[in-house]
Amino acid sequence: MINKKPIGIFDSGFGGLTILKDIRTLLPEYDYLYLGDNARAPYGNRSFETVYQYTLESVKWLFSQGCELVILACNTASAKALRNIQQLDLPKIDSNKRVLGVIRPTSEIIGTFSKTGNLGIFATRGTVVSESYLIEIGKFFPDTSVSQVACPLFVPLIENNEHSSQGADYFVKKYIDQLLTQNPSTDTLLLACTHYPILKDKIKQFLPDYIRIVEQGPIVATSLKEYLNRHQWMNEQITKGGSLDIYTTDDPLDFDEKSALFMDTSIKSKHLDFHALSLQN
Repeated sequence: MINKKPIGIFDSGFGGLTILKDIRTLLPEYDYLYLGDNARAPYGNRSFETVYQYTLESVKWLFSQGCELVILACNTASAKALRNIQQLDLPKIDSNKRVLGVIRPTSEIIGTFSKTGNLGIFATRGTVVSESYLIEIGKFFPDTSVSQVACPLFVPLIENNEHSSQGADYFVKKYIDQLLTQNPSTDTLLLACTHYPILKDKIKQFLPDYIRIVEQGPIVATSLKEYLNRHQWMNEQITKGGSLDIYTTDDPLDFDEKSALFMDTSIKSKHLDFHALSLQN
């Protein structure tokens, strides 16, 4: 890593691989370094302080590996940690480094997908409680109605490879019913957790045909490309060898096996002891 300055991609586990896949499809020439903090996942139900601490530790590690730019490919981390990292930590660490999230670029465009101005959001409990999407979407689309539903069973279903089973039907229908009870006029559904695209086909089975499903990967990838075009000083620092290195704080064999759900190609991850991350502070 010493001779590389890759784009860092961080997630609490597997979900960020869906973001990584779309970013690499659009921007294949760059070097990438992915870190999944699987040993301490899920982040969705953890406190703001804990998510902030874990995310900051991971960002610092990515910085130590040569990353000048880090993407928080995790909605919960973006909701609970990004602002503090940007405002409080980066000025002390290195004012030339950058950390970006997935909520802002999604919020900037999501309103254009709705014809009626009625958006629905499926997210983790942590993202819902933070109200980050309500705040950010309100800045860009103040006349849009936003309904949120926390879907805490989605991630376990996916990571245990039960997302296509009949057992998943109950929870998918339950969360859709909750959404439509909140706002029957909903015409657009944002999957605001990077795991959730794996459930897209199942959700489609029970979602009314007139409701459009929106994934974040292509939105975040396009936003990153535009960011690098606008900030050539950052673009010039990132090395472009087309490489990909993946680390997990849990078992690499388990990570590689489950990653097949999120990536089109097989991967070989490396282990990073999560105790080593705490030393970044």
